[in-house]
Amino acid sequence: MRLAKYLAQCGIGSRREACRLIEAGRITLNGGIARHTDPICLDESLNCLDRIEFDGKPITKAETLAYWVFNKAVGTDCRLLEQDETSLIHLLPKAPRLYPVGRLDKDSRGLLLLTNDGELTHKLMHPSFAHSKTYHVRLDRPFADDFVEQMANGVNYKDVQTLPCQVRRLSSDSFEIVLTQGLNRQIRRMASALRYKVIDLQRVELMTLRLAIEAEDSCTEAALAEGEMRPLTLDEIATLKAALAII
Repeated sequence: MRLAKYLAQCGIGSRREACRLIEAGRITLNGGIARHTDPICLDESLNCLDRIEFDGKPITKAETLAYWVFNKAVGTDCRLLEQDETSLIHLLPKAPRLYPVGRLDKDSRGLLLLTNDGELTHKLMHPSFAHSKTYHVRLDRPFADDFVEQMANGVNYKDVQTLPCQVRRLSSDSFEIVLTQGLNRQIRRMASALRYKVIDLQRVELMTLRLAIEAEDSCTEAALAEGEMRPLTLDEIATLKAALAII
């Protein structure tokens, strides 16, 4: 097994974050600075038990994998910075260590997946997999039908041409958009390029996961309040992993 993959399975973070830690020299293997290409062996039956440390502290075994949905409120910063009072890190449990899969802008709200499963994080986040994310967006004023068409066909801004996407009107000034790209502040910049300002942006779905819709009858799951989190059900985990082709 490659070192970065093992670190991700241990809950250190995503594979990308594990790679950054290796590049920074914060991971040691058997007393020496680890490299990306280092294979590891943790099979006691073969008398092969590598010693891996993170900032001098031993990594002994993978944590139990955990999967949570969090309904982020506006004002919460997804960066895990202890010194920032608005950081998501202050809302997370101490154990197991959970990391957000992707980010939502501080001014945006909605569905955020929290997990310590590095393999799942990698498959959800890597651009080559092009997984869908659905948002509900409200603008500063009503828009015409050509706005929907322009957004769906792709928008050019700052030498970036966004990919075609699905867009449908929700009301005179709001719409739903399904993206497979993950560009920084993409929806806000697309709208700005067409001379509109985003007033409210909410992520409502991430692939097979969605925020529950407010119940109208007892058979419907109640909505998850902003600032609250819940563990994924076994069915939700199985469905998401099947969609990602994770065994």
